[in-house]
Amino acid sequence: MHFGKVVTRLPRLFNKPIWVGSILCLLATGPSPAFAAAIQIITTTSDLKSLTEAVGGTHVAVTSLATPGTNAETFQPHPQDLQKLQAAAMVVRVGLDYDLWLDGLLKRTGRTELMRRGKAHVDASYGIALLEIRSASLDANSGHGHGGGNPHYWLDPGNAEIISANILDGLRRIDPDNAPTYAANRERFVGLLRAQQQVWKTRLAAFAGKPVLAYHDSWAYFARSFRLHIVDLIEPKPGIPPSPARLAGLIKKMQDERVLAIIKQPFDPDAMPGLLAQKTGAKIVVLASSVGSLPQAGDYFSMMDFNVATLAAAYAPGP
Repeated sequence: MHFGKVVTRLPRLFNKPIWVGSILCLLATGPSPAFAAAIQIITTTSDLKSLTEAVGGTHVAVTSLATPGTNAETFQPHPQDLQKLQAAAMVVRVGLDYDLWLDGLLKRTGRTELMRRGKAHVDASYGIALLEIRSASLDANSGHGHGGGNPHYWLDPGNAEIISANILDGLRRIDPDNAPTYAANRERFVGLLRAQQQVWKTRLAAFAGKPVLAYHDSWAYFARSFRLHIVDLIEPKPGIPPSPARLAGLIKKMQDERVLAIIKQPFDPDAMPGLLAQKTGAKIVVLASSVGSLPQAGDYFSMMDFNVATLAAAYAPGP
């Protein structure tokens, strides 16, 4: 199997190849938007946008407030974001303590149905088996802690089933007439997701248990899904850069445990991973932590395809 291939070919349809990266456009059923106005949905992230589009199909028009390639945890809303929410039929959020900035916007709309526990409010984290639940530090130098649990749960493809179920429930509440269409869309999505999970796990099976270093605590769910071993994080706490003493300790740990890869997000700083790579010979692996954060990650499937193939290539033996 060639690990460098980012997309996986599916059976031909009408004598033309279908690619996983664009398969979501085939999931939608129902009338064309030309005949029925699309329901306006706001999500906090591009990942939720992609999954909402998979379930909603042609019945929805989805906008993400945080743009791809930016850190949605530290997103600063713009005045036009309030206008978008005023016109929204439903909002979908990551939840936990990831997108707390949304609550202030929702309060300013005055629309109780969009607020927490409202009919048109979807917390995508509902039902997720969370990792790293702990008390949040109140120290001023603690960065943005994840006291309610690690919020990067969408990076485990198994959790996409739960997220899409939460989105389906929300769409049923606000648009019951089209509930059968939404359910059929999600069923197709889950079928394809399960098939691709087997492909992804097969690609990384040979590297299970391999030690890896990560810059930010974004990859716990991805690591659990694919049995990776994250030996440590470059950041001592989220948002806090490492001290020289910490870097020295990381170099020793990487050498002792033979860490061959350092995972970073596109927007993570380059300097510290570069220094560690120079001192240890490890490869820097830039993975897409959200849909659209890299050009190869145009939707949920292509994001996972890219991450799996890129990591496999990093661990593969050299020429």
